[in-house]
Amino acid sequence: MTVTDTGNAQATGDGTAVTGYRGPASGSGPESPVSVDLSHTGSAVAANGAVAISGYVHSLTVQHALREPASWPHQVGVIPSPARSFQHRAEADRLRAAVDGGGTAVLSQVLTGMGGVGKTQLAADYARAAWDDGDLDVLVWVTASAQSAVVSAYAQAGVELCRADPEDLEQAAKQFLAWLTPKPGQRPCRWLIVLDDVVDPSDLVVHPDEPGKRFSLWPPTSPHGRVLLTTRRRDAALFGDGCRRIDVGLFTPAESVAYLTAALHAHGRTEPADQLIALAADLGHLPLALAQAAAYLIDSGESAATYRGLLADRATTLTDLAPDALPDEQATVLAAAWSLSIDRADTLRPAGLARPMLHLAALLDANGIPQSILTSEPARAHLATHRTAAGPTLQSAPVSSSDAVRALRALDRLSLIAHQPDTPHQAVRVHQLIQRATREDHTPHQHDQAAHTAADALAAVWPKTERDTTLAQALRTNTDALICHAGDALYRPDTHPVLYRLGRSLGESGQVTAAIDHFDHLATSTRSRLGPDHPETLTTRGSLATWRGEAGDVAGAAQAFADLLADMVRVLGPDHPDTLTTRHNLATWRGRAGDVAGAAQAFADLLADRMRVLGPDHLHTLATRGNLAAMRGEAGDVAGAAQAFADLLADMVRVLGPDHPHTLTTRHNLAAMRGEAGDVTGAAQELADLLANRMRVLGPDHPDTLAARHNLATRRGRAGDAAGAAQAFADLLADMVRVLGPDHPDTLAARHNLAAMRGEAGDAAGAAQELADLLADMVRLLGPDHPHTLTTRENLATWRGRAGDAAGAAQELADLLADMVRLLGPDHPDTLAARGNFAIMRGRAGDAAGAAQAFADLLADMVRVLGPDHPHTLTTRHNLATWRGRSVGRGQGGTGTGRLGSIFKRILPRAGTTRD
Repeated sequence: MTVTDTGNAQATGDGTAVTGYRGPASGSGPESPVSVDLSHTGSAVAANGAVAISGYVHSLTVQHALREPASWPHQVGVIPSPARSFQHRAEADRLRAAVDGGGTAVLSQVLTGMGGVGKTQLAADYARAAWDDGDLDVLVWVTASAQSAVVSAYAQAGVELCRADPEDLEQAAKQFLAWLTPKPGQRPCRWLIVLDDVVDPSDLVVHPDEPGKRFSLWPPTSPHGRVLLTTRRRDAALFGDGCRRIDVGLFTPAESVAYLTAALHAHGRTEPADQLIALAADLGHLPLALAQAAAYLIDSGESAATYRGLLADRATTLTDLAPDALPDEQATVLAAAWSLSIDRADTLRPAGLARPMLHLAALLDANGIPQSILTSEPARAHLATHRTAAGPTLQSAPVSSSDAVRALRALDRLSLIAHQPDTPHQAVRVHQLIQRATREDHTPHQHDQAAHTAADALAAVWPKTERDTTLAQALRTNTDALICHAGDALYRPDTHPVLYRLGRSLGESGQVTAAIDHFDHLATSTRSRLGPDHPETLTTRGSLATWRGEAGDVAGAAQAFADLLADMVRVLGPDHPDTLTTRHNLATWRGRAGDVAGAAQAFADLLADRMRVLGPDHLHTLATRGNLAAMRGEAGDVAGAAQAFADLLADMVRVLGPDHPHTLTTRHNLAAMRGEAGDVTGAAQELADLLANRMRVLGPDHPDTLAARHNLATRRGRAGDAAGAAQAFADLLADMVRVLGPDHPDTLAARHNLAAMRGEAGDAAGAAQELADLLADMVRLLGPDHPHTLTTRENLATWRGRAGDAAGAAQELADLLADMVRLLGPDHPDTLAARGNFAIMRGRAGDAAGAAQAFADLLADMVRVLGPDHPHTLTTRHNLATWRGRSVGRGQGGTGTGRLGSIFKRILPRAGTTRD
């Protein structure tokens, strides 16, 4: 007997009474009849097409009557609705371009990208267009966020298309996949299966560990079928043979603005274009963020400028900026968009390291983090301490560099970062909103810990000598980002050393103005956070004074150190090492400001105190001896300075060894001073020998090696080999541009001296032109008042005069002298030297009597400032006699004061600073 199953059976005695009516199976669509085979005692009564059975039933077998296959075209699943103001994108064209011959290509495509870039909308647009164009017989849309959802969707398709049994989902799914495989003589079926939001590649394999039950959920290869998969994952398992990967990125700036404009316009809103451009940049051109921001603006009525202000406010979270109702059927607010991906990444091997790694990356530069930072010892210690979801064995285990790299790979596989190890200085990129969401998930304690670890990691990988300018720039950029995100954490308990390292890097790379700005801000921050008398505040004041001096304000630097010294003595005492260092720096800047004799006396007094406090062999004591010797040479006692350097060198070798950088520096200064004393050829040979040692010890690209080459070339020129010196400077310049960059002060100095040597070799006009070109760069980079800029102006005028325009040169020197007196003072050695060159140009322009009078006035000041026996005083006496003779018709013109103002960088041992 066959009856309609009623679906509800009640046992009575040893049989079954069947009553009621059976509805459709869950998810099986319209009601379908089933067959019931009864062995019974009782009667059956038909009523309205159903059979009611009464009596006793000993056995009941239910057999479903299978559904007839649906006709084509047929769709299974619901395609998401189009987003409001949907933007056509290049990725959509790439999807469609891959289809050949009206949709008959063998094609599997994977849209991959971080959460929120619009992968689902692109897939929906593609599916909708293919359906509307009549290119498909069957379309199956699967929300594939779990394996069970994929199996259920395939089973549903099997029920509707190939008479599958809805009660056995796995079997129905297999039947559907088999049905997709083309068969000889069968009508071709053009199908598209969209697997949207695949979370884990393993979800596409059922029972992977049970060979007898294992099967894949990947649709079969078919000449008439297409597969489109969207995912945040980048695992190799998703991109097999014949599977085309399409990376979905952010909106372009134009797409971002077009989207915001259209979304707001649809609700009668307009915003200034510049605000929309800025808002799009603030949100990193992320489609999900733009959609929710537009909804917030529409719902709240606030302006884009107000929203941007809220976004910039650290007290405002991304959750605070979510609209009350999410647009476009979105399931999560922006702040939670990546939480599941982070959870999933943390389960990948090495387990528990992805989340703490992301905590560090969230504090650094979104546009590129050197891998060395995130694999450094401080970073690995952080990963080991904060490993999540790990047992006690793993939590106590150290983290290796390879473990740290694998943690980066885990984050990359979930599209939470982009990891590109082939660009090591920008190996890791993170979207700014993923960074923000991660930071907002920190507790205050976690935030401070991560900030300190990131700072420690930066300091650990920062080389003492920055040979790699690209790495140095990346480290500076990442430190800037950390400062922005860390807040007060880098000032607790004291100012973190990386803040000082950043400022020194800026200055040493030639960005002196940026170094001043950095230390000025740092001084303000330490004063407000730690107090005006805190040692860190005093240290920062010293760094600020130093870089102001390097920028050309030598008198201001000396005054700043004088003011600082008074506070150092009051707060720390007269014998504190930092107080002694401040005295050292004050003496240095007094010397550079022109008070050479005062500086020499200050170094002599300091030496006595350092001998008493630190001992004769302390590095700072030795450095003071070196600077005292240098000042004696500047004051004119070059023979005494050379002897002092010789004595110092013996102690340097004994205390530090022959290859220590300070020992090599002392050898350099001894050779230079011997050259000043008249042994120019011997000095050049000693510098050549020293260069070989520097290259052996430091390497060819070390800044001290380059400086040694610079000074050797200068000595060659002074020894009379101007052509050889010019070639040496040309070779050096190429290496300086490569190692230091074209705008570094040492590179500019090499350009300057190359021009001068070419002039000495006979090309005065060429030298003048090169100096004119250099002057424009000097003004741009150092400013018009920097001492090197003034020196370049002096030498440019001098070479123009030597090229024939003596009158023009005299006028330029007169203008320069006014600036030198204003900036350096009338008694500065550079001002006195410029007066000598001005007198020469007056004479060459035809005013011999005026030149003689100018030298007479200069000589009186030379004797008063430098003393009667200083080499420059003696040169001035010679030039006075020469021009007096010319003024009455006899003698030849002098050659100058003996110092045409070349930018000659003397390498002095560093006395150390309070923050090294």
